[in-house]
Amino acid sequence: MKKLLIKNGKVISPADGLNGELDILVIDGKIEEIGSELEDKEAEIIDAAGKVVTPGLIDMHVHLREPGFEHKETIETGTKAAAAGGFTSVACMPNTDPVIDNASIVESVINKAEFEGKVNLFPIGSITKKLEGEELSEIGYMNEAGIVGISDDGETVMNSEMMRLALDYVKAFDLPVLTHAEDQVLSGDGVINEGYYSTVTGLDPIPAAAEDIIVARDIRLAELTDSRLHITHVTTKRAVELVRDAKERGVKVTAEVTPHHFTLTDEAVLTFDTNTKVNPPLRSEEDVTALKEGLADGTIDAIATDHAPHAFEEKNVEYNYAPFGISGLETALPLVITELVKPGIISLEEAIEKLTINPAQILNLDRGRLKEGSKADITVLDLDEEYEVDVDEFYSKGKNSPFDGFKLLGRPKATIINGEVVMKDNQVL
Repeated sequence: MKKLLIKNGKVISPADGLNGELDILVIDGKIEEIGSELEDKEAEIIDAAGKVVTPGLIDMHVHLREPGFEHKETIETGTKAAAAGGFTSVACMPNTDPVIDNASIVESVINKAEFEGKVNLFPIGSITKKLEGEELSEIGYMNEAGIVGISDDGETVMNSEMMRLALDYVKAFDLPVLTHAEDQVLSGDGVINEGYYSTVTGLDPIPAAAEDIIVARDIRLAELTDSRLHITHVTTKRAVELVRDAKERGVKVTAEVTPHHFTLTDEAVLTFDTNTKVNPPLRSEEDVTALKEGLADGTIDAIATDHAPHAFEEKNVEYNYAPFGISGLETALPLVITELVKPGIISLEEAIEKLTINPAQILNLDRGRLKEGSKADITVLDLDEEYEVDVDEFYSKGKNSPFDGFKLLGRPKATIINGEVVMKDNQVL
């Protein structure tokens, strides 16, 4: 019988109404008891005095690159990066090679994660075969194999009838459709946000309307089909307004935002650092303000990283030729604390909701809570530790981060999965 006792921490679990100094006793991977001054002489002790103890963090939007792009990331390195970042569960996107568009690939990803993964891994299947937007993937079989949602992330299903079919079809499985909202005809060859800084730099622009148009279309289709729609990486003021209006009408829509989109504006591209090249692009100050308002009033449900690692040589080229994306798993929580919690944009409890129970509910995961009898997925945080980001210390293969050298407040100190400590004091075990 394996026992773990987390003592003296401030336990916060919004879904369970917990917010106070409590101890947690874990036996054989499950939470046995939550209470005051618990003792067990046989248990391994984690002293969490001065720290916050939360349900294990969940990142509902990562790219682990395997199969097909192992030079960028593998399931092993990506899930180590997740553990280092305080995440106990991640949902991986299907734009691999081959694409995760049938049951056998879903099963192979799950099987590999069981042997090589450090955290829980939940695959997301593609909406269409090969992400080509022409024919629905084997959604029913993938559901039986273990997917938690469908998405063509990285590509937009530009055919509205195909998107309607997908939204209609998944109702039988209660799966969410996660949409990549970008009118790719309007985006063209754009690489940064359309505005003052695209004029100054001369780089090809992507208008905010490219996102707004697809968000509006997909909300209307979700309304038409009465299906669950999740908008990934929202970045524009108008998109936030569209989601807010849809929720008020009772449409089954949820939304996420990434740490890099609520932290940086498009001014960052003046450096021509290819680590600022992301899709959707970094937006204007007005858009960033709208994202924070959306986080504060509950319009935006979840915070997800869109972790997109690339090899050094792929990013070390001219801006136009670099791939989109940054490595995000290991800076997400400190950015949430530094940019949102410490300035009072949202409370710590609200931040924990958006990193635990909300993504769990969107993906129908039995996670994101701390209650007796539940799986012991737990994260321990130090809200006050100040540290300087050093990409060379990342567990991810992707060192492509615009936050290298940033001084941030707050850091995960322990990651516990099914009662096993997999990260402690910034070291993945």
